[in-house]
Amino acid sequence: MIKITLPDGTIKEFTKNSTAIDVAKSISEGFARNVISAKFNDTIIETKTPLTSDGTLTLFTWKDPEGKKVFWHSSAHILAQTILYFYPKAKLTIGPAIENGFYYDVDFGDETISENNFKKIEDKMLEFARQKFEFKMRSVTKADALKYYKEQNNIFKVELIENLEDGDITFCDHSDFTDLCRGGHIPNTGIIKAIKIMSVAGAYWRGDEKNKQLTRVYGISFPKQKELKEYLELIEEAKKRDHRKLGKELELFTFSQKVGQGLPLWLPKGAALRERLEQFLKKAQKKAGYQMVITPHIGQKELYVTSGHYAKYGKDSFQPIHTPKDNEEFLLKPMNCPHHCEIYNAKPYSYKDLPVRFAEFGTVYRYEQSGELHGLTRVRGFTQDDAHIFCTPEQLNEEFKAVIDIVMYVFSSLGFENFTTQISLRDPEDKEKYIGSDENWNKAENAIIKATKEKGLQTNIEYGEAAFYGPKLDFMVKDVLGRNWQLGTIQVDYNLPERFDLTYKGSDNQLHRPVMIHRAPFGSMERFIAILIEHTGGNFPLWLTPEQAILLPISEKYEKYTKKVLNLLENYEIRALVDDRNEKVGRKIRDAEINKIPYMLIIGENEEKEGTVSVRKHSEGDLGVFTVEEFSKIIQKEIDKTIKQF
Repeated sequence: MIKITLPDGTIKEFTKNSTAIDVAKSISEGFARNVISAKFNDTIIETKTPLTSDGTLTLFTWKDPEGKKVFWHSSAHILAQTILYFYPKAKLTIGPAIENGFYYDVDFGDETISENNFKKIEDKMLEFARQKFEFKMRSVTKADALKYYKEQNNIFKVELIENLEDGDITFCDHSDFTDLCRGGHIPNTGIIKAIKIMSVAGAYWRGDEKNKQLTRVYGISFPKQKELKEYLELIEEAKKRDHRKLGKELELFTFSQKVGQGLPLWLPKGAALRERLEQFLKKAQKKAGYQMVITPHIGQKELYVTSGHYAKYGKDSFQPIHTPKDNEEFLLKPMNCPHHCEIYNAKPYSYKDLPVRFAEFGTVYRYEQSGELHGLTRVRGFTQDDAHIFCTPEQLNEEFKAVIDIVMYVFSSLGFENFTTQISLRDPEDKEKYIGSDENWNKAENAIIKATKEKGLQTNIEYGEAAFYGPKLDFMVKDVLGRNWQLGTIQVDYNLPERFDLTYKGSDNQLHRPVMIHRAPFGSMERFIAILIEHTGGNFPLWLTPEQAILLPISEKYEKYTKKVLNLLENYEIRALVDDRNEKVGRKIRDAEINKIPYMLIIGENEEKEGTVSVRKHSEGDLGVFTVEEFSKIIQKEIDKTIKQF
């Protein structure tokens, strides 16, 4: 007999060689029918893999992220099978599951694949799926694996196998198709009921531009046709909300090939929106005891060697700037924290002076690959709402919790109510990726876990996701389309204070190391605004939107009164503009709706006579007739409802 521990702590006994499905059936037959994958002692297994020892078992259905991952990985196998059916000379490389769906990288040789081929591939994939082929894993010796793929002249699989250890190599078979695979599949292909090929793109083998360019075929699959239909509708809505499209339409930002890829140019409306976001956070930071600082866009290479950033990112960053002086090198600033460490070092501190909180909207530069650039979400120059807190170990807990409060305030004021938190720790199996001692890492990780418990946050722990200098708390926000975005991060760092020899004089009159907290509620201003555009569809919160109202005079006869209303609105600090084009008011209203201006104030003979305005609200219609003072109260009430006092 073996003892199987379930996630809720229940321990059940089964005969040796029982399977995950046997365990599922012991819970309920209905549940067992929905189980498509399992994890045994932290390793994904097949549902029919014999269990030969005591251990912890987690069962997954389609509703679980792990279940979807296995479902989509299995679908990638069927895609590969279908590609070889239509393109027998094609060379397969890798085909993983991704956040939404899967892809397979293929060398098609002299042949090409386009959107015209998608339908026949989808139909054949479904035909294969309906035959309910079982996925079967088998171990293969390294010699036999190499022989198999050398006979197929597949240099890509041969390269993968050469980097594997003999005894750890497995193939997966279904139908007459075989693929090199580590495992993790649904019980059979019949569970897949709906398939869509989404796109094709170029991709270099192993992501290296020096290697051969392959064709990446993207797809997605579902256990029900209805779910595919809903997903495609979501994709269409996402296209309408694409921040690149709306950013152009709303005149927020642009890019120029002459300026350079990944370097956004903020237009007046976008710059004003961004400035309001900055002022909003600066106001909260001032109340929380932060001091604003400003640092240069470059620094001597030695600064980033000391911090460890050069060793970590130097090869993939902008290369050093050489000055006329011999052996003098500068780097474009990849991070703000080394500069803030040097600001701290500018004068001595006592324990009575701490905590010290430095904040900066600092622009940093990172050389992202051109193929990875995407609007504002992936750029080469971006501004972080960065701050670094230097505190005593005794102050760490309260300071960390205070930063959580700021992040919550930002999210609530901008409509991001649906979020989860992730504690990102270092990979215990690969500590070489990180700087600092085990002692410092343990203290930092325990500090985050303690603070999140005291704040009542529901967290999940991810190993291997920490920054190279310390663990962090990441906030994962779900937007209106159900997509998850990492927004806001807080990091605990014992290591940079050591590297920069930061000290404070304690009550014992001895020098001690401060603890450093890195935090950025927005993260990157560029990325945050991109996500905000897509989350709101360009309908920003009233306090943030570029124009809160537009005045629409029916004719030029009311120009004088319109200017009077505009001046009154300015006195109430309401952002407004006038549409005095020689157009019918209906056209002006349509244009204001397209430009997503929250309020339209229509001015005609009655309004001038009575000293009022007729108010329409974007996407809602007429609200009635009000004085300017009454309208200002409507505006203020809506703003107060959105943005709370910190």
